[in-house]
Amino acid sequence: MSSRIAVVGGRRRWSVDQKLAILREAFGPDGSVSATCQRHAVGSGMLYTWRRQALAGDLMGAKRTSVPSFAEVEVSVPTTATAGSGQIGIELPSGVRLTVDAAVDTDALARVMSVLAR
Repeated sequence: MSSRIAVVGGRRRWSVDQKLAILREAFGPDGSVSATCQRHAVGSGMLYTWRRQALAGDLMGAKRTSVPSFAEVEVSVPTTATAGSGQIGIELPSGVRLTVDAAVDTDALARVMSVLAR
């Protein structure tokens, strides 16, 4: 054992590339924040601060992960059917006449017709 004590002083400086590499390691698909912190001797709070800065675009040189974009939208005017084109006339053998809209519920129409056909 050595009788000398090594004193490491000062603040560590991480380049943007180093920060981004550590973030990719910690938050990647197989990443572990705890293991990455131990490997690089960095506190977990520092990693989360770097991540927040990177996502906000405040980490110098970092790009935002998602940039809002806008798509041009054209709204078309809905077409309305003419008054007589959407109606169906039905005459039963008993002489009963029905006029229904083309968008009628077929199940409901079948029930009505079965009652009227009796």
